[in-house]
Amino acid sequence: MASAVEKIREIEFEMSRTQKNKATSGHLGLLKAKLAKLRREILEPSKSSGPAGTGFDVHKTGDSRVGLVGFPSVGKSTLLTKLTGTHSEVAAYEFTTLTCVPGVIQHRGSKIQLLDLPGIIEGAKDGRGRGRQVISTARTCDLILMVLDVMKPITHKRLIEYELEGFGIRLNKEPPNITFKKKEKGGINFQTTVKDGQLDEDTVKKILAEYKIHNADVFVRADHSDEEFIDVIEGNRIYIPCICVMNKIDQISLDELELLDQVPNFCPISSHHSWNLDGLLDMIWKKLALVRVYTKPRGANPDYNDPVNMQGAKGKCTVEDFANKIHKSIAAEMKYALVWGTSAKHRPQKVGKDHLLEDEDVVQLVKKT
Repeated sequence: MASAVEKIREIEFEMSRTQKNKATSGHLGLLKAKLAKLRREILEPSKSSGPAGTGFDVHKTGDSRVGLVGFPSVGKSTLLTKLTGTHSEVAAYEFTTLTCVPGVIQHRGSKIQLLDLPGIIEGAKDGRGRGRQVISTARTCDLILMVLDVMKPITHKRLIEYELEGFGIRLNKEPPNITFKKKEKGGINFQTTVKDGQLDEDTVKKILAEYKIHNADVFVRADHSDEEFIDVIEGNRIYIPCICVMNKIDQISLDELELLDQVPNFCPISSHHSWNLDGLLDMIWKKLALVRVYTKPRGANPDYNDPVNMQGAKGKCTVEDFANKIHKSIAAEMKYALVWGTSAKHRPQKVGKDHLLEDEDVVQLVKKT
């Protein structure tokens, strides 16, 4: 009986032979659904087959977790040492790092955990090398630093993205704007706000039939692909921001460097010479969208030495998030808050739990009497 990996290869071969057009979109959608189910088998094996999708046992500490991902010998270990001071075995040959090495970046009053993961190889998502452990640990990160050799960046970037996508990691993408709800009867109700979009009713029904779903409401609000619809059905996708770190820029010309600097989500560095590490730290901070909030006790000055660090959507968190970060009982006892800073219309502004805080706001919590 063919293994899941062999079945995946057969389906990928059939897809490569199938022309992409309106007539074949339903068939290709069906094949992609089969592919997603087989990859889930590898990601979440049965109990009888043993644990195969677990990551490295590294306790999550600090305000955020960042993972260093890349092929062997691209400079991840040197970068970890330069950013955190943590020693990770470094040598000029492949597979020096055989396990996950953690370190901590101290930046703008925040503690950011940085993980140096063993080098990814092709076929990692199918279990080659320590691929499953590397990618499973990457799924727990708030940000991925994809470390690339500046001499072959595009090829390596595509290969790494392919491996990560096989394990349900979507880099620099937003979750699809698709509502999917199973129901007991009524058939498939498909609605879309997009005229002549990639997803049509026939493709949606064929994909759902592969999952043995015959009654559901599907509402598509943007021009999404069949792969994105399958992601919604699977429900186990992780959407993580990513910075492509172009290492070894000391080996290219100034003109080539200027071209790289214009690419979104790319950061050129030389870990060996410590070039542009401050620029990388600024990009990490921006991508993590960390918010520093300073506490102000009643009748006292704010404590600017010990901010409360939070990670919020697009760099914003609520007063309730802030109160819960201090202690879970405080939010329940809170009457209102006084806020100074960029989120306040006047200083101070009296606000409720839902008020959105911004970086370096000062907050005084007032309890119920």
